[in-house]
Amino acid sequence: MIPVIICGGWGTKLWPISRQYKPKHFLSLISNKSLFRINYEALRTKFKPEEIYISTNQDQAILAQKQAPEIPQDNYILEPEMRNQGPATGLIAAVLYKKGFADEPFMIVQVDDLREPVENFIKMMMDCDRLARKETKYITGGFKPDFPVMGVDYLVKGKRVSIENEVGIYEVDRFVWRGSREQTEKFIKDDKALVHTNHTCMTPRNFLAMLQKYKPEWHKPLMNIINGQDINTEFVKMPPGPIEDVTEQVHAAGESLVVELPFIWVDFGTYESLFKYLDERGLYKLPENVVEQDSQGNYVRLDDPNKVVCFVGVRNLIFVDTGDVVLVCNKDQSGQVGEVLKEVKKRNMSLT
Repeated sequence: MIPVIICGGWGTKLWPISRQYKPKHFLSLISNKSLFRINYEALRTKFKPEEIYISTNQDQAILAQKQAPEIPQDNYILEPEMRNQGPATGLIAAVLYKKGFADEPFMIVQVDDLREPVENFIKMMMDCDRLARKETKYITGGFKPDFPVMGVDYLVKGKRVSIENEVGIYEVDRFVWRGSREQTEKFIKDDKALVHTNHTCMTPRNFLAMLQKYKPEWHKPLMNIINGQDINTEFVKMPPGPIEDVTEQVHAAGESLVVELPFIWVDFGTYESLFKYLDERGLYKLPENVVEQDSQGNYVRLDDPNKVVCFVGVRNLIFVDTGDVVLVCNKDQSGQVGEVLKEVKKRNMSLT
């Protein structure tokens, strides 16, 4: 198994603490550690530094090397430019293929997620490794929700293919793109719906064969790279797009499997999700220079330890002050921060 930490974006929903050249996954967000470092340490419980690969761009590679200097520079798979996760995953497969790992399964480890407990995550990886060595189908992951989660994709479980002492891996009966609440509630009641969480696992050979069938405009430049042509020239020939451009077709054709994640999967997509994680584990502490009166449930982050901030009669707010930007929003609307950033860019305020 080849674990590949993928970190190309910069988390616009956690702006202004997350910036283009200081993205959220390299910030000290949890117990003075970054998401990158936590994921790296999780993989180190099983893998040596030289067995771990990083998929990123040139700018973020510099940040990653500072936080994990043990990883060889040759293990960095650098995207010449951002073209979304579809081409990025294709490049991972092509580079590993060219390095002689055509039939060695790899797994994508998205850096802005956490998986707890770590030992269950590692066991899942090993179970997927065994399956991917004998199976040509695309393998992905999903978690079982307790309530209808809206605005996400679902995979409906079919027949189980893993043996009893391994994690639950199932045929994908159906892919549902952001279904209605009524439809989602029915899936959950039937105990077959999983929220799609990626965790792509396949051998490079099988992944490239999948692209040849379903996305030839990605496949051809990748094969050119394998055959020795310039990565920079060939990579930009691939149209930008998410991996779902391929996997939706694969799910529909019955050529995919889904792992029911045997661990807690936490996605740090918004300030609300960050606060929830920290608060539930007793890791959130209100800054000493903040005074609250008749206020509760607020997430406050200040870069200036000498600035005094007072809250009176407010609840469930996000308050972030980075010196050049102050962000205030309702916690349950923190998913809209990315839209605010678009307006900032539109006005040429240059705060990225």
